[in-house]
Amino acid sequence: MDSVLYLGLAAIYAVLFLYGCVLLRRDASPGLRYLLLIVTAGLVWDNGVIGIGKYMGEGDLLEGLNVARFWVHALATPLLVLVSFDLIRKAGSPWTSRPAAAWGAWLFTAALIVLEVVTETLPLKLQPSMEYGALRYVSSESGGPPLMVILILIPLLTAGIIVWRRKKTPLLFIGTVLMAAGSAIPIPIESSAATNVFELLLLLSLWLTVRKLASSRTLSFR
Repeated sequence: MDSVLYLGLAAIYAVLFLYGCVLLRRDASPGLRYLLLIVTAGLVWDNGVIGIGKYMGEGDLLEGLNVARFWVHALATPLLVLVSFDLIRKAGSPWTSRPAAAWGAWLFTAALIVLEVVTETLPLKLQPSMEYGALRYVSSESGGPPLMVILILIPLLTAGIIVWRRKKTPLLFIGTVLMAAGSAIPIPIESSAATNVFELLLLLSLWLTVRKLASSRTLSFR
């Protein structure tokens, strides 16, 4: 059953990716927030690989696809720091115009990538895992959510609060709180896809916030 759920999530993320492309085309002043396209594409890959796992079966090919899944996570997920920073800037917070603020966002992003690669991805040892009908390769030394994921919630929550106060939309704040709660609280559901559903709610809240802050562009057909 979970295989179908993961494939469904991959399809929804693909639709979100296309939606993001439409927003980018229509936005008169695009910025770093559209790095969310890379994050969304990474989630298409992540859920898609898990979804097709049981149909491929164990082997080097599926293991290789899962290794790529971990690398995509390490390199793409920290970009949410830059997305958060740009949403705060787009919402009109004056401190974001300072060069030190931008440098801080870039350095924090780079630090999170290095942290995840060094502590999780490079020493990665995988083993096959069949759970609720979904086959994937997981870390043999998995010990809960990576520190990188926890740290990323800080800029996301900050952006959610500031955008709510300045632009009157609580969507990002709600999405971040739900994501944090879904990661921290065990859910009594016989499915490993529950956390991924909370990720979907976060991404949906991010794209709707991007849409809220987008500057409309008058399209010309001449």
